[in-house]
Amino acid sequence: MQVTPDCTADPVEAKLRAFVEGLLGGQVTAMQRLLRWRPAWNLELQRGDQTLQLHIRGERGGDVSPFPELAREADILTLLGEQGVPVPHIYGLCEDPKAIVMQRVPGSRDVRTAKDDAQRHDVARQWVQAMARMHQLPLQPFVEQGIELPRSAQDIALAGLHAYYPLYARNKTRAQPLAEFAVGWLRRHVPQHRTQPGFVQYDSGQFLFENGQVLGLYDFEFAMIGDPLADLASARMRDNYEPLGDSFAALYRHYQALTGEPADADVVRYHTVLFATVSTLQFSASVATPQPGDPHDTYVEFDLALRRVVVHALAEAMGVALEVPSLVIAERGPNAHLLTMLADALAHVEVASEFQQTKLAAASKLVEYLGCGDAMELQLRQQELQEAQTLLGRTFEDYSEIEPALEAFVKQAGPEHDVPLLRLFMAQVERRVRVYGNTAIGASARHIDLPPVA
Repeated sequence: MQVTPDCTADPVEAKLRAFVEGLLGGQVTAMQRLLRWRPAWNLELQRGDQTLQLHIRGERGGDVSPFPELAREADILTLLGEQGVPVPHIYGLCEDPKAIVMQRVPGSRDVRTAKDDAQRHDVARQWVQAMARMHQLPLQPFVEQGIELPRSAQDIALAGLHAYYPLYARNKTRAQPLAEFAVGWLRRHVPQHRTQPGFVQYDSGQFLFENGQVLGLYDFEFAMIGDPLADLASARMRDNYEPLGDSFAALYRHYQALTGEPADADVVRYHTVLFATVSTLQFSASVATPQPGDPHDTYVEFDLALRRVVVHALAEAMGVALEVPSLVIAERGPNAHLLTMLADALAHVEVASEFQQTKLAAASKLVEYLGCGDAMELQLRQQELQEAQTLLGRTFEDYSEIEPALEAFVKQAGPEHDVPLLRLFMAQVERRVRVYGNTAIGASARHIDLPPVA
C-alpha cells in the first residue's frame, strides 16, 4: 500500500488518522484514498506486534440518499455480524468528519479473478447462501434499531419506493414523466400474495471473495425491511456490469432450494422495475439541477443507464417488445471546434495527485459527452416534440413544455395508455443511448441487458 504523499497535510485525513489512533491505539503507518467518487480510504494500523487492516467509509455527499446517516449503516453492519452474516467488523464512527471505521475485508469483487468456472460458480452460490441467511433473520432486532417494519403486501412491496420517493419529491426541480409513469405502474401492480417481509440489503450482489471463499458482504447504505425478492432483482441489475459468477437463473434456483420459496419470476421482474425506478428517482434532481462538487459524470452515467433499465424492465413486465428507433447520427455539431479546443486544453493540464487525475478525467468525459449533444441534441428534441404532440393531440410552442405536459398526462391516464406511453419513453431513451452510448459516460447504458429470470 502506498502512503498518499500529502496525507498528513490534508486536514480531513489528519483528523481521520488521529481518530483511528485514539480509538484503537497504535499508529497509522499507511493511508490511501481510494480513487472513486465517494470518499473512502484504506489504512494500516500498527499496534504492538499486530497490524490491523482498516477501511474508512466517508459520507456520500449531496442529497442523494434516503438514509444519509452513516450511524444507521454502522449499526446495521454490527447487528448483521452479531447474527452470523459475513460483514465487516465495525470499530467505530468518527463524527468529524463523518466516517465509519471498519475492518478491511480482503479479496476482490471481480469474479473473473476466480481460478476457473467451477470456483466462480461456487463463489456465487456462497453469496446466495449468505443473502438467504440474512433474509431469514428475525426482524425484531432491526425494528428495535429503528428500521420500519412494513406489514401489508402493499407496504412490503413498495418499501423501497416509500423510502426513496420523499427524497425525490423534496429535491424535484423538473417534471419527470418517465419516473412518474413507472411509479404509477408499480402502485397498480403490487404482488398481493407477497406478505412475508425480510431484512434486505436493497443493493445486493456486493461481496468480496479470496481463494474461492466469500469473506464478506458490503455496502448496506440502503438496507431496509421489505420483500426479499427485491435483493434478487437488484443483483440481477448489477450482473450487467459486475457479473455474479453464474447465470442469474441458476442462482435464483439455488436461492429457491435454500429457502423453500417457490419460483416467482414475475415478482422478480416487478422488483427489477421498482429498483431501477427508485434508483432513477434518487439521481434525477442531481442531473436536472447539478450542485457544486457533485460527481457530475457519475450521476449522468447513472441517469442514462437507469432510465434504460426502467424501460427495458417495464417492457419485460408488460410483455412489450423492445424497439430501437432509426436515427441518422451526425458526428459534429456547430461548436465542434470549440469542444476540440477544450478537450485539448484539458489534455495538457498536469496534476501530480492520482486523485486529482480522476477529477480531470471526469471533466474530459463530460466534454466528450457534450460533443455528442452538440451534434445531436436539437435533432433528438425535434423528434421528441413530434412524438409528444402526436400522443397528446396538441401542439407545443417550445420543447420545454413537453415534460410537464407528459407528466400531467401520465398522472391522470388510465391503464389503456400504458403501452403507448411506454413506447414513447422507450423511443426517447433508446435514441439517447444511440447518441451517447459510445462515450465513456454512456457505455454503461449501452451494455444494459437484463439476464433471464428463469
